[in-house]
Amino acid sequence: MDLGISGRKAIICASSKGLGKGCAIALAEAGCEITVNGRNVDILRSTADEIRALTGAIVHEVAGDVSESAVQDALLAACSEPDILINNNGGPPLKDFRTLDREAIVGGVVQNMVTPIELVQRVIDGMVARQFGRIVNITSASVLTPISGLDLSSGARAGLTAFLSGVARDVAHANVTINAILPGMFDTDRIRSNFANAAARLNVAEDKVRADRIAGVPAKRLGDADEFGKLAAFLSSAHSGYITGQNFLIDGGAFRSAF
Repeated sequence: MDLGISGRKAIICASSKGLGKGCAIALAEAGCEITVNGRNVDILRSTADEIRALTGAIVHEVAGDVSESAVQDALLAACSEPDILINNNGGPPLKDFRTLDREAIVGGVVQNMVTPIELVQRVIDGMVARQFGRIVNITSASVLTPISGLDLSSGARAGLTAFLSGVARDVAHANVTINAILPGMFDTDRIRSNFANAAARLNVAEDKVRADRIAGVPAKRLGDADEFGKLAAFLSSAHSGYITGQNFLIDGGAFRSAF
């Protein structure tokens, strides 16, 4: 399917690896000029080179933590009139909520709620003026179903979802949409780190933790960043203008509900 966004400009936050990288590749394949971002300069450069070689797309690189104002400025300098914004950022590590102090809580909220809102504030009026905009927020399945130890991540991302729910309706008339994708267990560095930490805590083999977690997924596998990216690309496409304010769960059937 031609997504109808060839030539569009996209900013993809935290896209040097993992789910963000999957989104960057999918948008580049669709013909977008993309701006990628990551904290590690070497990994970011490698990813950008890989995408250029794979797709022939124009790829801009902006290194740094997207929650910092200077990095946001650099993103908008590299792509001053984005048609597409993919909000993504690393979440707080698994931790018992009792151990979280005020600094940690505020930090988690800044990373996973305040930062994407700031970026939306900076790009949305231009999208409205141009009568095209697609904003996709990568949140988490834990927004929908609680995961012990991810309370801070869940709370911040749920706050983002609620905050932008009304905004989505305010700009829908201008062909600007805001949606969220809620990933379950995907084969990323983060999930592998979670498996390793659980194995150490339980004093069992990491392979056992991995197998036990996968056994709870009806699809019997972890998700792949490529399939995640394809969903994000469709929600960024010319064909998704009547879809807004929605949350798309992509978890291999792990969340059990008929509605």
